[in-house]
Amino acid sequence: MSEPSAVIVTAATVAKLARGVRLREDAVRGQTILLAPERALALDEIAVMIVNALDGKRSIDAIAEEFSLKFEAPKDQILADIIVFVDEFSKRRMLELKP
Repeated sequence: MSEPSAVIVTAATVAKLARGVRLREDAVRGQTILLAPERALALDEIAVMIVNALDGKRSIDAIAEEFSLKFEAPKDQILADIIVFVDEFSKRRMLELKP
């Protein structure tokens, strides 16, 4: 039996939170937490913005374009950063991907 091939994250990738994963405010610690079965990750402000933008409909490229206009920053750099983020969080099974 062969292992399933991993999805390569590109600008065309569409992502959303994986089943059972939720974004929650931790009022006690003053942080936003990404909760998944048997694990949790504290997120910084930028990570929260990215997670909120991953709606399962828009491509990473479209999200990078939106962020580029909003923050007046180079789209290529934003796109590269989001791709790295999505790749890492999908490996942690926090995100579901569509190529």
